[in-house]
Amino acid sequence: MEHLHLKSRWPRKTRSFAVVVMILLLLSVACGPKPQPALGAEAVSESSEPTAVPQETASTETIAPEATVEPSTPAEPRPAETASQPIMEEEKEKMLQLRIDDTAVAVAWEQNESVEALKALCENEPLVIQLSMYGGFEQVGPIGQSLPRNDSQTTTQAGDIVLYSGNQIVAFYGSNSWAYTRLGHITDPDEEGMAALLAHGDVTITISLADAA
Repeated sequence: MEHLHLKSRWPRKTRSFAVVVMILLLLSVACGPKPQPALGAEAVSESSEPTAVPQETASTETIAPEATVEPSTPAEPRPAETASQPIMEEEKEKMLQLRIDDTAVAVAWEQNESVEALKALCENEPLVIQLSMYGGFEQVGPIGQSLPRNDSQTTTQAGDIVLYSGNQIVAFYGSNSWAYTRLGHITDPDEEGMAALLAHGDVTITISLADAA
């Protein structure tokens, strides 16, 4: 009854307008913006902090420059030795030579200490010894100093040269038996030639060094 009563109280146009207004109100409420939830403190702090941008750290290490390798210069080849270059000649062995007065004689010398000492005496200058006849078979003379000796009982013959008592030299044109050290033997001249050289008076002998033939 009341509803019928309202309809009778409001005109038809007014009622239609009121319905439209109510519908619009309902739509505006339903379609309006929804309230946004409040952001938490953590979200705010995270968004407020600036994002760190990584920066490249300049390297403090010093890079040494690469060593420059210079090309090596090849050594110059040495010239090959030729046959024309001088070659040192081997020193020739020196031999003793004997002269009786002015006559050169050939001697086969012994190889012992006494002969080596005799060579040393003649190294700087010839050794000159004055001989005197003795016993009718030899001539003997002083050397001037003693030489090493190795005396043994010896029977001599013409052409033998011996050391007597270590300090005298004896040249034989005959034979004798005594304790001597042998020095050498005259091979040329022969026994007759030795008598011709030594049996007719005192002589001078000269002993010198010369290059071996």
